[in-house]
Amino acid sequence: MNPILANFTVSEQEYLAALREITKQGEKEDQALRRLVWQLRLTDGTTYPQKGQFHALDRQVDVKTGTILVQVVFPNPGNVLRPGGFGSISTVARIQKNAVIVPQRAVSELQGGYLVAVIGADNKASIRPVKMGTKIGTSWIVDEGLKPGERVVAEGVQHVQEGLEVKPKLYQASSLGQGKADSAKP
Repeated sequence: MNPILANFTVSEQEYLAALREITKQGEKEDQALRRLVWQLRLTDGTTYPQKGQFHALDRQVDVKTGTILVQVVFPNPGNVLRPGGFGSISTVARIQKNAVIVPQRAVSELQGGYLVAVIGADNKASIRPVKMGTKIGTSWIVDEGLKPGERVVAEGVQHVQEGLEVKPKLYQASSLGQGKADSAKP
């Protein structure tokens, strides 16, 4: 039990995307995965203090689920972690500088696309299509369609219509993604 293995699965698409991000010129898959530092969030919401290291990757994709089994090893002094326990495992696969981040609740999905309500200088809303990137906690990276510093509606999105004047209030974001977002009431 010390150290202890954590097993989890990732989709083949997620794995390939992450591998493209972390592999340096000429670096092998195994080397790239061993460079990553892994964190474990326990079921009570706390972060386990010990960092994990890559241990093994299954050699095949599960044909039923389209996922690959990954194993990460964590030091387990005091045997806090137990076999059969649950948690969330994460690592940083890439760093995107100057990313535009919005709360996930500010994004509406419509027919496979995404929309945000942007508040102009005149406090009028405009509905804008955006291309979304990676989700981070309760936030989402906007790849296209929103500029840094633009304000978006995060609360009351369902009431906002094109050209509607809103009364913006500063949105109280969680620990991640403390960007400029507003809650609005028509």
